[in-house]
Amino acid sequence: MSLRIVGANLLVNIKSFYREKTAMFFAIAFPILLILLFGTIFMDQENARLGLYVQDLDHTDASAQLVEALKLNGKFKMIKVDPAVNATQYAKDNKLNLVLMIPEGYQRSLKQRLENDDRSASVTITYIYDPGSTSATTKMQVLNSALAGINQATSGMPPFIVPAAASIITKKYRFIEFFVPGIIAMAVMTASLFGTVSLNTELRQKGIIRKLSTTPITRTDWVLANILYQIILAVIATISMLLVSSAVFHVSLKINAWLPLFVVLDVFTFVGIGMILARFVKEAQSAAAAANAVMFPMMFLSGSFFPIEMMPGFLQTLAKLLPLYYVNEGLRASMVVVDNMTALRYSAIIGVFAVAVFILGIMATRWEEVE
Repeated sequence: MSLRIVGANLLVNIKSFYREKTAMFFAIAFPILLILLFGTIFMDQENARLGLYVQDLDHTDASAQLVEALKLNGKFKMIKVDPAVNATQYAKDNKLNLVLMIPEGYQRSLKQRLENDDRSASVTITYIYDPGSTSATTKMQVLNSALAGINQATSGMPPFIVPAAASIITKKYRFIEFFVPGIIAMAVMTASLFGTVSLNTELRQKGIIRKLSTTPITRTDWVLANILYQIILAVIATISMLLVSSAVFHVSLKINAWLPLFVVLDVFTFVGIGMILARFVKEAQSAAAAANAVMFPMMFLSGSFFPIEMMPGFLQTLAKLLPLYYVNEGLRASMVVVDNMTALRYSAIIGVFAVAVFILGIMATRWEEVE
């Protein structure tokens, strides 16, 4: 064994690793980003407070004590709902994912249980929730745990408080049917961003883009061809995902004009971001790292995998600044709950963003590269 040869090979490997920006990103930078991201999101989760809307129809000391107990045990931030309004309609109108309704007669039933030792006395607490929100599921789990603790006070007897869930949506949907639109948005984002950054950077590094300036093709022709290519890929991917989810999981989603609109806006948005990135990424090897640096935080912060309400306040604000968040929510509004006004609002937001970044991307794409 020659230590000189081992050392030389080791030095070659280290230099190769240093020159391979993608390898450096995934080996060092990416894990650190994940630690920082999820550490910030889940740090001190035991002290996190979820917003909970409560409609107290009983208006008694006992119901007020219940609200306070839930606030302490479930660590909720309580927001009162006017007893005079219809809770289901209120949740729909204000885009709330959960409203807890305490029924009239709560205190009367509690007295029957405690003072008259009536084991049959009970009360039903209603969760009026949006099944499309993963945050609502999280809140209901916390509520069930808090109510179980309150029910333990009557140990040896049937539970006094019985939770019941009532969806604000007439048709019952499964989680997979809310998950698929988010995956569609994420897949289109990934293909558009990676495709644009990788292709433009590689062609520029090889000098092909500079040579294109000597041909009849214009920059507009070049950009239009790339956009059409990405739209075709997005359509194929979207149709494939819908067919597979339908065949395997029997997913039933509303297919309407909103779907192609959001897909096209998704493509324009991330092709535009890709063109901007490609202007600053000098090597093809660095393209994937640059795209990942944009894609992964956006993927995890946009609410695709877990509710943004689990995040600290400043991250929730950041999530609502990300374009993928509006594509996700717009597709869910149009394909799941068929809320056209919400879909219109989200399409307008992502549309403005798409136009802005696409114009900037075109401005950043140049035929002649300055050495």
